[in-house]
Amino acid sequence: MKKNQSSLSATIPSNFLSTLQLRFQKNMHRHKGLKWDEVEKALQASLPKLASLYQMEQTGGEPDVVILGKKSGSIVFFDCSAESPKGRRSICYDKAALDARRENKPSHSALAMATEMGIELLSEQQYRSLQEIEKFDEKTSSWILTPDAIRKRGGALFCDRRYDAVFVYHNGADSYYAARGFRGCLKL
Repeated sequence: MKKNQSSLSATIPSNFLSTLQLRFQKNMHRHKGLKWDEVEKALQASLPKLASLYQMEQTGGEPDVVILGKKSGSIVFFDCSAESPKGRRSICYDKAALDARRENKPSHSALAMATEMGIELLSEQQYRSLQEIEKFDEKTSSWILTPDAIRKRGGALFCDRRYDAVFVYHNGADSYYAARGFRGCLKL
């Protein structure tokens, strides 16, 4: 094992794979037709990705395998916590928005935090597809990837579920709220 891989494995508790396996087995509706053995094999082949999943878990994301539409052949984890992950709330959209704030700066930004964790923000399409599997963000909201044309004008997009419907909204990219975070995606 390479030196950096051994240091990564030291930061991940030995029972973390069991946690993922239990969640996987409890929520088979998210990944019909996929077997845990396939997922575990892919995870053990990539310690950096396992470390990213562990960070998703540590920040309250409850990551699980999600199959959207037709099976693509890749294994994809999304944050599946009922609400936007607690450890990733009260943050603005990106570093440029964070740097632009003069007062009351949030502690971080969604895009920078996702990059540090080795994950990506969900796109609008991914967010809507996730909401077709079960209901999420009924009390919170989540930043989503924002098209460049909107971001260049200072805006950013976020989503939530209200009135049994999924909504996409806009806000200044530098805004932040206690109930808004982001959901991540990790592809193996």
